[in-house]
Amino acid sequence: MSETSRIPRPVDPFGVTGPRYRFFRQSPVSFESEEAMSPLKISLFGTFDLQWDSSHLKPLPSAKARELLCYLLLHRDRSHSREVLATMLWGDRTTAQSKKYFRQTLWQLQMALHVPSSSATPTLLRTDGDLFRLDSGPHLWLDTAVFETAFLPVRGVAGENMDDQQAGALRAAAGLYRGELLEGWYYDWCLFHRERLQNIYLSILDKLVGYCEARHDFEIGLAYGELLMRQDPVREGTYRRLMRLRHLAGDRAGALRLFNRCEEVLQKELGVPPETRTIALYNRIRTDQVPSSSTSANNATQAIKKPPIAAAPAAPSGDLQRRLWKLRALLLKVQRQLEREILDVDQVLAPPGKSPSVDNTQAAKTVAAPQGLNR
Repeated sequence: MSETSRIPRPVDPFGVTGPRYRFFRQSPVSFESEEAMSPLKISLFGTFDLQWDSSHLKPLPSAKARELLCYLLLHRDRSHSREVLATMLWGDRTTAQSKKYFRQTLWQLQMALHVPSSSATPTLLRTDGDLFRLDSGPHLWLDTAVFETAFLPVRGVAGENMDDQQAGALRAAAGLYRGELLEGWYYDWCLFHRERLQNIYLSILDKLVGYCEARHDFEIGLAYGELLMRQDPVREGTYRRLMRLRHLAGDRAGALRLFNRCEEVLQKELGVPPETRTIALYNRIRTDQVPSSSTSANNATQAIKKPPIAAAPAAPSGDLQRRLWKLRALLLKVQRQLEREILDVDQVLAPPGKSPSVDNTQAAKTVAAPQGLNR
């Protein structure tokens, strides 16, 4: 594969703090060129940022103006009722008060987005009677819109099956994710979109890891995988991908340590053991039997003969699991009580000057919880 057909290596391997990366040379448009053609640039990932021709505009005059603008940006190109928006922003006020505040906030927003020195100021906010909308177009560059647009063509496509241009678009999109959507905001509508966009981001990273693995670009794949693990530390599929990548890169010890890390995190956070296929992959790595194809490794769910670690049974459902843990705690309490009573009886039965027999003491300690409940 030629160097020009591969994803260019970033200065920052995690694709977050460094500059946004250009598409491949055969791509007609890059994210930077899209930005250059749009005078108004708004970023919602991380902290809110508003620019006109690369110059920061004055901060919006009120928190409600910022909230209204961001809500409209995330629900752009659709009509909204003024009354609905007013109620959303000022639900604790009377209808008359909320409408008044909405008119004032809307005026503040229109003044803030108007650039007197430019004759090309776009009409971003449009009204039609009681309906109100924010129109996107070539004059507006919005990071969340570009992010979602890059993901749509590869939705449902495995990373291993992406072409170079699709992978380049995803890599540039990952660079746009500077942090969670509107960090520090906790409005209900914001939390919904924050989780939705974060799930897209996790999917993008997962696809990039698969793409890098299929092309043996292990270093970059590991970087994206570590970032994916940082975002979602209990995502077990990420551990499997990274275990394969480290083993294929010649770091078998690192791959085995990843399994131990996975086991510890799952037990601490969820109280469950690793899945059967994770244990099977661990056993294959120990015996150096990981296939070079990531697809084959992903489908290998059966452990090798005489595995060093036995595959754990499937974890019970949440409600049943809680009941079993309560039962286990009760049985352990009874066990400790029985041990104390057996020792008391042994002390009474023991001849003067002799301590209870070791066999009896050991027998008392072997009273165990029912099979299948031990952790």
